[in-house]
Amino acid sequence: MKEKLTPETDALLEETFRQWTEGKDAVRSRISIYEKVQDIPYAVIPELVSAEDYIDILTLGRGSCTPKHFLLCNLFQKLGLLVLFAVYPFRWIDNAEFVDNYPQPLKKLTEELPMSHHLACRVEVGGRLILVDATLDLPLAKAGLPVNHHWDGFSDTLLPMTPCGEEALYHPSEAHLMEPRSGQPWLKFYAGLNAFLEEVRRS
Repeated sequence: MKEKLTPETDALLEETFRQWTEGKDAVRSRISIYEKVQDIPYAVIPELVSAEDYIDILTLGRGSCTPKHFLLCNLFQKLGLLVLFAVYPFRWIDNAEFVDNYPQPLKKLTEELPMSHHLACRVEVGGRLILVDATLDLPLAKAGLPVNHHWDGFSDTLLPMTPCGEEALYHPSEAHLMEPRSGQPWLKFYAGLNAFLEEVRRS
């Protein structure tokens, strides 16, 4: 990982780690970190999808799968856990849990999008690499989205999307390879998606 290496950034990460783990044993600490990252409202903010800028998710208070799992990786590593990034190809149009609830203009945009990629983490716990995905915040369950509830710190979580290809694993040192999808169609879709998810939370 190549975070913004400033005293302010280091202090923010250390304080976040302290607040989320203080007084907790190893299991409760990783559960707490997971729950706090999951609680950050899911929204696609392209500026945060980089190995340098993801830390701004802590001040902005919103973020997509990539900055969420960059943060999760950083804080899990502070617990001494081995973490790898798990990347899954998928198509937005194939994820009925999302698309079936979209307003028609957003559904139309989804039909035109090419393949995308989802980022989660694989974390070594109990001698195996478990899937840990903190993408969707709990209020989004109101729309029937595949939100993870009550992670026990040991089990695989659910993915929030249906992959259309094989999982690929990357070391955290390769985080710079995770680049956001850009271009006008994507930006228009992201804006519509973020607005839709805010409506879900308010409902």
